[in-house]
Amino acid sequence: MPRQPRRRSYDQHCAAARALDLVGDRWTLLVVRELLAGPRRYTDLHADLPGVSTDMLAGRLKDMEGAELVTRRRLPPPASASVYELTARGRDLLPVLSALAVWGAPDLGEPRPTDAVRAHWYAIPLLGALAELGAGLVQVTVDEGEFHVRIGADGGSAYGDGGVADPDVRLRTDTATCRALASGELSLGEAVAAGRAALERPAPAGAPA
Repeated sequence: MPRQPRRRSYDQHCAAARALDLVGDRWTLLVVRELLAGPRRYTDLHADLPGVSTDMLAGRLKDMEGAELVTRRRLPPPASASVYELTARGRDLLPVLSALAVWGAPDLGEPRPTDAVRAHWYAIPLLGALAELGAGLVQVTVDEGEFHVRIGADGGSAYGDGGVADPDVRLRTDTATCRALASGELSLGEAVAAGRAALERPAPAGAPA
């Protein structure tokens, strides 16, 4: 199905301009950030995008559906809700967000009094640092909550909100260390050596105690 025309365009025959036609609107890439963690209900998206109005979020999701970045599906019974999820084209934006996070990390600084904070917002900035651990499932715990990152053997990554039952590695740290890791001020090994992060590798199931 051909993509629906958007209401606004830069009208420039340029790949960067075409990309911004699709994802350059306010909130769009942050919706992608949330959906990279997995399918979400509208109410969950709204809760984790503080500051966005209901009309704005509904409009962005409609635009993203038209651009084939997002699809909506009904959950099977007994659930009675719909969820939004990224298409393959939408998931391809992870490297874009990763590059933006690397570029923006030096300016992150301490949270401002008006800043909302969610634990899983640190997942993308930490993908590079966590790659030091090699392939596997990493659960990260900070004071604000938990998230998990799956690192593939090919170096690819995916992340999700919340903890998991059987991670290969558990990492406990704080948001200040997350910022230092994201900006490249610290490597993960240096953070552990300095006592700013703790790593635990659970024993495999069935292994002797």
